[in-house]
Amino acid sequence: MVTSLRLPMFPLGMVVFPHQIVGLCVFEDRYKQMLRDVESDNHFGTCLIERGSEVGGGDKRTSVGTVVQILGSQVMNDGKTLIMIEGISCFEVSAWLVEAPYPRALVSERCCDEVSIEPALMRSTESAVRALRTLQSELFADQCLKTNCEMDPNPWVRSWQLCSMTPMSILDQFKVLSLSNPNDRLRLLAEICCERYGDFQRMLAMGMPLLPFD
Repeated sequence: MVTSLRLPMFPLGMVVFPHQIVGLCVFEDRYKQMLRDVESDNHFGTCLIERGSEVGGGDKRTSVGTVVQILGSQVMNDGKTLIMIEGISCFEVSAWLVEAPYPRALVSERCCDEVSIEPALMRSTESAVRALRTLQSELFADQCLKTNCEMDPNPWVRSWQLCSMTPMSILDQFKVLSLSNPNDRLRLLAEICCERYGDFQRMLAMGMPLLPFD
């Protein structure tokens, strides 16, 4: 039986994967109120904004998102709040509720398919991701994190880590997040890496600056 949950939502112009750690700047009053409201458990939901802007509402949001946990926060002198969050699990939005004052949604857990992750597929995809990131660092090293970061031995966590490590467009990020089969996610990551590797090679050969993924 799938359990529904009312969840405070923070729609973003980016995708947050499970087990990914990212920093956010909160400056709108409604989201500052959300942070105060979730102090007891430090959890809220994120989803991708398909169209529009998260500032002031009026945006169109995707129906698949990620539950995140606040790891830490810091209020700045200008009133903005910096938070560090970690993705926990995926969900599907059943319905958007009245915004009072920030977005809220009725969500249900979106479980991954109960299949074994193929070891050979994991190894080949990880090699593709690392090769792509190495080539990316030659284009602009200051914006590329180290490629030898520590990977979790758990294949489920490791597969999500590879998602967050792969340089790709926001649309591709959402496609990857939306897949419930971890092997399908790994195959898509490998395809994205092949496409981006060719793009990076051409840019490097022509001395071109790296273009935005979007």
